[in-house]
Amino acid sequence: MASVNRWIRPEVYPLFAAVGLAVGICGFQLVRNIYTNPEVRVTKENRLAGVLDNHAEGERYSEHFVRKFVRGKSPEIMPSLNGFFTDPK
Repeated sequence: MASVNRWIRPEVYPLFAAVGLAVGICGFQLVRNIYTNPEVRVTKENRLAGVLDNHAEGERYSEHFVRKFVRGKSPEIMPSLNGFFTDPK
């Protein structure tokens, strides 16, 4: 047990969390690209089809729910706080 305490300290838990989150995001993007990207052809039948002009499939891939959610919103993290400090009264 003493050797575990030497290597895993509570100070590194945030680092483990940040690296775990980054690996999770990368894994999610990898799986998303493999299964839903119209330009990725994994099976042999799809590779034989060649280049397809399927614009609806590309539109569905590029206009995902996150992009639809942030469309029209201000590109600020805290708009009310930014407005408080920048807008003259």
